[in-house]
Amino acid sequence: MDVSFLGGPLPQRGVGIVAPFDFALDRELWRWVPDDVSLHLTRTPFVPVEVSLDLARMVSEHETLREAVRALCAVSPEVVAYACTSGSFVGGVAGERSMAAAMARAGEMPALTTSGALLVALRELNVRRVAVITPYTKSVTDSLEEYLQEGGIEVSGRCYLGLTREIWRVPYRAVVEMARQAVDDTPDALFISCTNLPTYDVIPQLEAELRMPVLSANQVTMWSALRMIGKQAVGPYQALLDPAARRGPASMAVSPSPVVPEAPHVVPPPETLEPELAVAESGLVDGPVAEGPVVEGDELGGEIP
Repeated sequence: MDVSFLGGPLPQRGVGIVAPFDFALDRELWRWVPDDVSLHLTRTPFVPVEVSLDLARMVSEHETLREAVRALCAVSPEVVAYACTSGSFVGGVAGERSMAAAMARAGEMPALTTSGALLVALRELNVRRVAVITPYTKSVTDSLEEYLQEGGIEVSGRCYLGLTREIWRVPYRAVVEMARQAVDDTPDALFISCTNLPTYDVIPQLEAELRMPVLSANQVTMWSALRMIGKQAVGPYQALLDPAARRGPASMAVSPSPVVPEAPHVVPPPETLEPELAVAESGLVDGPVAEGPVVEGDELGGEIP
């Protein structure tokens, strides 16, 4: 059969992704990507450390990021994203910007990180107060809160699992339970942290139930990276991606007070440059269901139903 008349495959736009060595959700990232965009993933070198502040620092060292970006350059992506939340907030706002700059210089292309994309997304939605849920330990969750506060965002409530490994096994029901408990103080939005935590299918459900925008680490990463090359992320009824969703139930809890948006923090290419709590020990060693989430000031236990 002669198929020469087809003219070859459709041209593809390339997005480079640098992920930690234990990243397990490649397929989830692809769900936000339109058909004419290809993701090119590479991982940081393995280190025998559980999810912690120490690991976050190790997988975000500048030389580690530069080497990963140089490897991606072989396939010529148009933008590169560091898909790790803790690795990009552990050094604060200045540390995040320094990481993005190091990646941009190494690849001579625009660069971003998950935590940088988060701040841009919160400004896009005029969010001043956010509830956060994480799979992390208390110390890592504390670091996220400090980063958000430094970025001008108030954390109204939080809930975390205390896990140190195999975060990708956490089921949606655990994410939903944490979300319900973290939003008691009527925030403007909810953020689900960690790029290794599945979130794609749960975002529309939570937005409809909680009546507020729901952001996740992988969502903001892909939204920001695609926007930088003039493409739109694909996601059913997600306020960040869909203007119709912003006018629906997700809009009802957002503060009506206008916020003067800051310019998105995007690092251009060089030529234009002038997870300590009771469940922490258990993790997910015995299976995919984590123990109950911990809400600040609460004593919760038992398995998540």
